Amino acid sequence: MTAFVLVSGPFTGGRLWEETVRGLRAAGAEAYPVTLTGLGDRRDQAGPGTDLETHVVDLVRLVDGIAATDVVLVGHGYGLHPVLGAADRRPERVARIVALDTPLPQDGEAAVRSVPDPEVRALLAGPAGDDGPVPPPAHGTWPRWGSTEGVPAEALDRLERLAVPQPRGTLTRPLRLTGAASALPVTGVLCTGNGSSIDLVEMLVESGPPQFRSLADARVSFLELATGHWPMLSVPEELAATLLRAAAGEGHRVTAPERVPEVADERTDGGPAGSPEGGHDVRSDAGAEGSAPDHSRRPAAPQVPTHLLPFLLDVPEAPRERRGRVDLHLPGADDPDGRPLPAVVFVHGGPVAPDQRPTPRDTPFFLGYGRYAASLGVVGVTLDHRLHGIADYPRAAEDLADAVALVRADPRVDEDRVALWFFSTGGLLAADWLAAPPPWLRCVAANYPAFAPLPGWGGVEARFRPVDALGPGSGAVPVVLTRAGREHPAFAATVQDFLEAAAENGVEVDLVDVPLGHHSFELTDPSDASRAAVERAMRSVLRRLRA
Repeated sequence: MTAFVLVSGPFTGGRLWEETVRGLRAAGAEAYPVTLTGLGDRRDQAGPGTDLETHVVDLVRLVDGIAATDVVLVGHGYGLHPVLGAADRRPERVARIVALDTPLPQDGEAAVRSVPDPEVRALLAGPAGDDGPVPPPAHGTWPRWGSTEGVPAEALDRLERLAVPQPRGTLTRPLRLTGAASALPVTGVLCTGNGSSIDLVEMLVESGPPQFRSLADARVSFLELATGHWPMLSVPEELAATLLRAAAGEGHRVTAPERVPEVADERTDGGPAGSPEGGHDVRSDAGAEGSAPDHSRRPAAPQVPTHLLPFLLDVPEAPRERRGRVDLHLPGADDPDGRPLPAVVFVHGGPVAPDQRPTPRDTPFFLGYGRYAASLGVVGVTLDHRLHGIADYPRAAEDLADAVALVRADPRVDEDRVALWFFSTGGLLAADWLAAPPPWLRCVAANYPAFAPLPGWGGVEARFRPVDALGPGSGAVPVVLTRAGREHPAFAATVQDFLEAAAENGVEVDLVDVPLGHHSFELTDPSDASRAAVERAMRSVLRRLRA
């Protein structure tokens, strides 16, 4: 007998699962829809000390009372925090964890870190002495907490009617894990209407930072539902069937392939590539259950992490000065006219794990770009900004602003001739500079950027949306945009939106296309076409710096 313990997101209780519970029980399983202390019809049981630990204890008591041999803990949204806490206390009683359209939190992470609603995050960041509950979403604002695609009007009304304030400590107290449950199998149920998909997971593992590599662990599998973030309301019967499949061990697995020491010079097949920030190349098992259409195959690459592959151009070393988080790659000769030199600031994406070594500026990729700029007579600037999680964009923006100020203050640099060049998800940091470009910013360049938060990145502040930053006055700064023809759809969609906004607002865009290139084509597709694209983009940037 399998018993499902169902824990929903914030402000909600067990009544949300009624239809899904019927489907599970009709299939012969046990189902326990959970209402945690202080929520639903237990609202009056909340006290000043009600926090995440309270909810972990709630679930431990429930698990201890279940006689079934196979207990499957299902966590949706906030509910995944107490689910993992309970699994850590009773790993011998848990057969599987199901993460329902929710990324797995890590030890020490509080739920507030992934709260998608910026107003609620601001509220929770208020005075420490304010320990009052967090009010539920106002009418019409539930989509801020996840797509309501597919939810009938009556069910959405029921969601709003049943919602109650969330005890503040449940969102602010960090999750503490000992690692006791680290070997338990995990199934991620991804709701494609909310932007999650198996295809996106593969891109994150393959192109993303090292912390996403755990998604390729053999114990992790994935299933999809074609609906929004509330499948217990939109597709309850399909959700019940999907949970039964998860309990049976079905699902798609992302695997890290073996690599061979050959890199084809010209690529003729498609797929997302590793980002220059870090991450290993992975590809899915052919024909695996629940797999997305395979549009993303690449020839095998060297048996090294993608971000440590060599830069595609052979450029000479240049003198390098380190100033805190900033490196200056200096040309070997002064400007022939005796003027201070222009500078190009190269901005990495991420998130990047804080303990990743080498850091982005010491990888072959950014060393290559910095030296390439110096070889052409301008100061190449690289930096390590602190984008360690998707909520860190404000801090990364401060680091970038500080780096630009440092560079412009250097007497060897012409403070009125600076360009910013963004890569991958670092593209979100371009928003501030596009919205209010200073007169010394001669151009903004971007390679395969994200110009809006990726699906599921609800924790990124609304400020970091370059697609919304362009206005009538933004035409003052031109954009050099390098597009990868075989870009991941999630990135490509933001670039297309940006191009439409640029055309509407009269922004000059020099578009450099790499038709056969993937994300980070400089590392994974070292072809003549890729080299020509890098050289053309650099010429375009230098032309504006020297005008």
